[in-house]
Amino acid sequence: MTSRSEPVERPRLIVTADDFGLHEAVNEAVERGYRDGVLRAASLMVAAPAVADAVARAKQSPGLAVGLHLVLADGRAMLPPTRIPDLVDAKGMFNSNMVGNGFRFFFLPHVRRQLADEIRAQFEAFAATGLKLDHVNAHKHFHLHPTILSMMLAIGREYGLRAIRLPAEPGMGPWLRPWLALMRWRLARAGVAYNDHVFGLRHSGGMDEAVMLAILEQLPDGLSEVYLHPASHGHITESMADYRHADELAALLSPRVRQAIAERYHLCDGFSDPAAIAA
Repeated sequence: MTSRSEPVERPRLIVTADDFGLHEAVNEAVERGYRDGVLRAASLMVAAPAVADAVARAKQSPGLAVGLHLVLADGRAMLPPTRIPDLVDAKGMFNSNMVGNGFRFFFLPHVRRQLADEIRAQFEAFAATGLKLDHVNAHKHFHLHPTILSMMLAIGREYGLRAIRLPAEPGMGPWLRPWLALMRWRLARAGVAYNDHVFGLRHSGGMDEAVMLAILEQLPDGLSEVYLHPASHGHITESMADYRHADELAALLSPRVRQAIAERYHLCDGFSDPAAIAA
């Protein structure tokens, strides 16, 4: 039982924007969300079209915690197609067949070698930005795949990897539990920090003010990461045609969201914040 003289530990929260670098509208939203809202972290796509603009904005926002958003599906590769012909098309783009590709990553050694080369290239590209690596996650949570996670851990250690997103949202289907349990065990064994809970999967593309407030009504104890896909305007990609990017930015800027966080939670400055990894 806690005495009156002992502070009650608040649940901890990281608010992250994914797809940093994908489009200047995304980058603008990240900058505004950090400067004027509750956003504290962003995950960078190092081969995306607007990555140079994203890096420049990040360097003008020195408190923003930036991590690597590893892209191995539905996006552009870092290496040229001649280096990874079994992973991308002639334009250097990954497809969205994650199930089929997952089998290929697991069973085909030559494909795994190309995969490892691409993962290393993305870590190298992040290191070249000069930004501190706060965390690593994967586009569409592809790091749930054990082969990708193994490479992420082995290669990432060389580049200062310290934290990885665990995509475990309360209420997820039971079929994912064994994968998440294995991932949690492997991260702990590797000494890599991770969140206890994540929010953003169920409402991906629709994390507006109402959804954010509902989530903030009852975050579990421990460390939660809430991630969004904000943009200042416009249609970003075909795969996100139904995403309400501007509504997600509005949620980050909402005074009601800011107040709800201030009243109940400790808002962490990314995974590098000492409070984020408090026992």
